[in-house]
Amino acid sequence: MTRPVPTFQGRTEPARGAARIPVQKTGSGPAPAVRRPEVDADRWPDVARPPSAGAARTAVARHLVGRALERLALTGPPARGPRLVLHDADAFYRRIGDGGLIGFGESYTAGEWDSDDLAGVLTVLAAHVDELVPAPLRRLRALWVSARPTADRNTRSGSRDNIQRHYDLSNDLFAAFLDPTLSYSSALFTALPARFDTLAAAQHRKIDRLLDLADVGEGTRLLEIGTGWGELALRAAARGARVTTLTLSAEQAALARERIAAAGHGDRVDVQLRDYRDIEGRHDAVVSVEMIEAVGAEYWPAYFQALRRALAPGGRIALQAITMGHRQMLHTAATHTFISKYVFPGGLIPSRRAIAEHSAAAGLRTAADDGYGEHYAETLRLWRERFAANRTAVTGLGFDPVFQRMWDFYLAYSEAGFRSRYLDVRQLLLTDGTHRR
Repeated sequence: MTRPVPTFQGRTEPARGAARIPVQKTGSGPAPAVRRPEVDADRWPDVARPPSAGAARTAVARHLVGRALERLALTGPPARGPRLVLHDADAFYRRIGDGGLIGFGESYTAGEWDSDDLAGVLTVLAAHVDELVPAPLRRLRALWVSARPTADRNTRSGSRDNIQRHYDLSNDLFAAFLDPTLSYSSALFTALPARFDTLAAAQHRKIDRLLDLADVGEGTRLLEIGTGWGELALRAAARGARVTTLTLSAEQAALARERIAAAGHGDRVDVQLRDYRDIEGRHDAVVSVEMIEAVGAEYWPAYFQALRRALAPGGRIALQAITMGHRQMLHTAATHTFISKYVFPGGLIPSRRAIAEHSAAAGLRTAADDGYGEHYAETLRLWRERFAANRTAVTGLGFDPVFQRMWDFYLAYSEAGFRSRYLDVRQLLLTDGTHRR
């Protein structure tokens, strides 16, 4: 099995730092598909060359996947709806025969197939994922999927490496597709589709709802696990809270401190480069937004125990978490995927059942649990449009066409997960079962 290639290798020269780049509003739709990008084999060895899959595996992939694509009207005679266009069918089926879904994603990244509606194609596939392979053959999935690399385990050092491989790519890369709040999690809109909200306003609505869930106000001692670029800490400080916020990303920490100081809240917010397992002190409220996905199933007990230790009696914990079905989570936990290989090493989306069981084992009670996955689909659509509109800026930061197609696929794949309801996003309130006086 080939060693996973860190995503920062898609950059042709260093581009780190907190400098601002203007958002170029060159259009709202996706950029034209780039076919067969020139692939640097040193940076992207598994993208550069289709694998030497055996003839039998390739034939099975061609038969099963080809029939499924035709049955779902994604290929074959012209029809209404999203279309998957094969430029190199042989390489496409060889990759799938060798690596399953990793091969499917690498084939797109290599330009061997395209679509004028990538999210639409992936949504159809996600909605029918259980039908793509006949039931008897699903029991043999271990024969063509790879196990997750042990190097991606979220030990203390492993967590730092995994976080840096994604969040320390470049602050300017994220600024190219996020809104001015630099919020990298689902927004909450007043209505869908998002005709009446700016993305920034919808992100503030999401943040304010979490702060309300945690009862954050004047004098609240708030712990945030997962700083991002500091927007939640800023809004909590504006309410009069005293905030300790933790991150493992040096890039995020530097820009968050800069933004917090510029807003005049430097005396109220302490940004720490610290692992959640090393939390100190007790807090009236704890908030963690889409950070549990980076913890890994092996460490979910430690995560919830850390939350419980950090909570003062009668305190409240507000979590925002992406979720998937429990059976799907168990399969994903045992499988190396395109996303774990190229985008979020060590990451795993939990199920609601897993969250409930681990939080209860830590002595926490679920007092509220609300989902709004369709809002995440809309958030991702807007990010994807901004990423396409700012392609020139992304190229200027040193991110090559292979990286850009990889992130096109990642954003569309994620959007499809929510549009098909394969994924959801939840806001939860956890308590210790006591009441604050």
